[in-house]
Amino acid sequence: MYDFNTLYEASSVEEALKLRKEHPEALVLAGGSDIFIKLREGKLAGCNLISIFKLDELRGVYMENDGTLLIRPLTSFSGITSHPLIKEHIPVLGEAVDQIGGPQIRNIGTIGGNICNGVTSADSASTLKAYDAILELSSVDGVRNLPFAEFNLSPGKVDLRADEILTAIRIPKDSYEDTHGHYIKYAMRKAMDIATLGCSVNVKLTKNKKSIKRLRIAFGVAAPTPIRSFTAEKSANGHTLDTELLDLIGEGALSDVSPRSSWRAAKEFRLHLVKELARRATVASIEKAGGKING
Repeated sequence: MYDFNTLYEASSVEEALKLRKEHPEALVLAGGSDIFIKLREGKLAGCNLISIFKLDELRGVYMENDGTLLIRPLTSFSGITSHPLIKEHIPVLGEAVDQIGGPQIRNIGTIGGNICNGVTSADSASTLKAYDAILELSSVDGVRNLPFAEFNLSPGKVDLRADEILTAIRIPKDSYEDTHGHYIKYAMRKAMDIATLGCSVNVKLTKNKKSIKRLRIAFGVAAPTPIRSFTAEKSANGHTLDTELLDLIGEGALSDVSPRSSWRAAKEFRLHLVKELARRATVASIEKAGGKING
């Protein structure tokens, strides 16, 4: 039994934005893989829903004229993984969302819903943060472009206003060009499980493949929200590919995170994972970029 009050089904983006304006308390229903569970548990009893599921204009992955990758928010996880543009330019994002739930969830769940939920364990979030994604937030009053780095405010809370809908996720060309990434999800099981910790790294190497031109690293479940480790990034940029680099990244990551203990793992174990996954994801990213750690 799904105990909700009213379901509004939008037939266009314009209608969806109008409904958001008229019913700011209503929840936006995309794939529904999270909301329906909460409804069945009675946690959202009596709520109003605005369904945008039928809005195909909010699905798909496109290349814009300036080389920006445009990901529409209703694109399913399986649609992300299989899309040629993702495979060619940012395959790590497909690899990350391919670790969400099982096939049924990946076929119905959406990348927009994954990040708008605001949970720190969202498998897409750390990779999108590590690629400097920009969010397009639309309302009847206009469009607001917000760096994803500023979207998560606190656990489960994001900077999405009551009259707004996420209408696009953009990754600039400079963020993915000549860049190779790797995502590691540590969980108790390999499928149908929430991450105990997630780590996404991407690197751009110098032309001679001997040092780091740019490294970016982000974590899930290492803080109340998905987080970038700017300390690790700063210590890595310009560094030669050696074991000292891995030590600096691991230690830098530890200085930025603030994991907690839960029934899934103790804080101390998560800190161990932060350092170890940072090292492993960095090595894998460097090897994908054609480099090799020396020493």
